[in-house]
Formats: sequence, C-alpha cells, structure tokens
Amino acid sequence: MNKQKSTEETKKQQKTWIKIIKIVGIVLICLILFALIAFGVLRALGKSGIRKTTVGEAPILESTESTEEGWQDGWIRYNGQIYAYNEDIMTFLVMGIDNDDVVKKAKDGLSGGQADAMFLAVMNPHDKSVSIIAVNRNAMALVDVYDEDGVYMGQYTKQITLQHGYGDGMELSCERSVAAVSRLFYNLPISGYAAINMGAIPALNDAVGGVQVTVLDDVIYPEYDMDLHQGDEVTLTGHQAYWYVRGRNENVFNSSSLRLERQKQFLTTFIVQAKNKAVTNPSIAVDLYNTISKYMVTDIDITKFTYLASEALGYNFDINHLYTMQGETLMGDKYEEFYVDDDALYQLIIDVFYEPVESEDIK
Repeated sequence: MNKQKSTEETKKQQKTWIKIIKIVGIVLICLILFALIAFGVLRALGKSGIRKTTVGEAPILESTESTEEGWQDGWIRYNGQIYAYNEDIMTFLVMGIDNDDVVKKAKDGLSGGQADAMFLAVMNPHDKSVSIIAVNRNAMALVDVYDEDGVYMGQYTKQITLQHGYGDGMELSCERSVAAVSRLFYNLPISGYAAINMGAIPALNDAVGGVQVTVLDDVIYPEYDMDLHQGDEVTLTGHQAYWYVRGRNENVFNSSSLRLERQKQFLTTFIVQAKNKAVTNPSIAVDLYNTISKYMVTDIDITKFTYLASEALGYNFDINHLYTMQGETLMGDKYEEFYVDDDALYQLIIDVFYEPVESEDIK
C-alpha cells in the first residue's frame, strides 16, 4: 500500500515538473519572440527615420553644361566619364572628442572640446559596401568662430578639429562640425552624427573582447603603465586601447598623423570584431549603444542605430574601403596645419559618392 502511494506521489511530482518545464519553455519562447519582434520594430522604425534624414542635395562639384540629349541636372563629366551622385548613399560623421567624462553642456561657448578623431562612415546600399574616410584633424577648413558668449565672430580658415570647440559640447557643437565637414567635402549631404568622448574607448574595446592589433609605432608612457612597441601583436586591454588611439608625442612633428593611422587601424579592426560577434549575438549593437550612451552625443537614436547595425551585417568592409585624405602637413605659427590636396579630394568624392553613367542611360 505504501509502495503504491509512493509511486503515485512520484508520478504527481513528475507531472508537476513536466508542467513547470513546459511553462518555463513557453516563457522562454515568448521572451525570444518578444525580443525578435522588438528588434524588428526597432529596425523598421530606424529604416524609416534614416531614409527621412538622407534626403539632400548632391555635393556641389563643378557641373558640366551639356546639350547632349538625355543629360540630367547634377551629372558631372570627369576625365571623359559622366558620373551621377548616388542618392541612396548614407553618410555619417563620427567624432572622438578629447574629453574623458560623460557628456555634459560646456561652461561657455569655447569649451565644447576638440574632435581628436573624425571619420566619415559611408554605407552604399547599391554595392553593399561600407567605406571609412579618415578626416585629418588638422585639415585647414572654413570654421564658424564664436566668442565665449556664443556671439558669432565670422568664418575663418582653421584646423577643422577646432569647430567642435565653438559650441556647447552637445548638439550645437556637433551640428557645427557637420556643417564644417560638409563644406570641406563640397557640401556633401551628411545623414547623421555621433560624437563620442574618449572616455568610452575602454568600454568599447572590452565589449568585443579586446581589439587585436599589430602595434604600428611605439606607444610608451611609463607614467600611464603603457609600453607597446612597433611590431608587437597584442589584444588591447581597455586601458591600452585608450592610450593607443589617443596618445601622441606632441614634441614629434606630424605626430597626429601617426595617431590617425592607429585610430584607423583600431576602428577597422573593431568593426570586424563587432560584426563577427553580431553573428552569434544580434543584440550586441544595442548593447554597445547603451554602453557608450552616457559618453555620446548623437542624432542617431536607438531605432536608427538598430537598423544600421543590422544592415551593416550584410555589407562588405575591407582595407580597400578605407580612405585617407591626401595633402601636406606644415608647421604654422604655433600648431601643425594640414593642407588638403584639392584634386585628390575631388577624386575621392567621385570614387565614393558617385557612380558612372552608362551610355545606355543617356537617352
């Protein structure tokens, strides 16, 4: 009798556990479905938002007047070839600001912080490619200058890194930087911006398991426990990553160009590692966004970011899509000045933002 009772109790317990397991399974499935639906909603909203912000005029390159039948406004002729601006392209200005703290409004109109790193990230849906253009921080460009009270003083030729400083360190500084970079690139339409304080670098680095690099030049700062030598193959810790992309010897001429090469290397490797992680963890993009949000000023909200990150998984990115502005660095009265090679910049804009017009399209 006791044996029969024990057997019945065991069966009841088994049924109870089976019910619990089923309930847990259903809950897990619901959570997964909810996550997928949420991701899909974020992506859809982001796609709609991005498309609204990409509407803009083409860069103002020297247009060619033509009486050819079928000629369209905005077409240009360059080296015998006709080109049209790719209106579907999406371009974003990404800046690294020389500030280690979380973002906050500057105390006056001159304390917005300099943009130590400036990159244009370009997504081309036609050939599914991502291009990165490194903008030299010392590029001499037209900069809108303000006094500490925010009163406009005029437009002067200065290092483009300074433009972010003439503002509030928040949206105003970013918008002025976007305008300055757009001017430099012949009024190139820019879809959005992200200004990230350098204090976010350790967290970004660690989020992808540490960026792996072959050290490009000696980065030695005993006072900061930094001792990396050219040729070393290392997986950077957060602390090392910070100094690798920010440190430079100001006593060495053109040291900012050496640092720019390290920044390019770090960024490209980071993108590859983040993309690889996203294959097994689709939410990594949202995680990264949330990780650095307190260090970042951007007009790319979480919905747009989710869309862009998911799109980027299907895009190709390699060293052939990494561009550096050509020009010459000279010593000014106090600081280095980089003078852009206008012909090379013109060619770069055509290579990245324009497409050849085939003869059959001229009707």
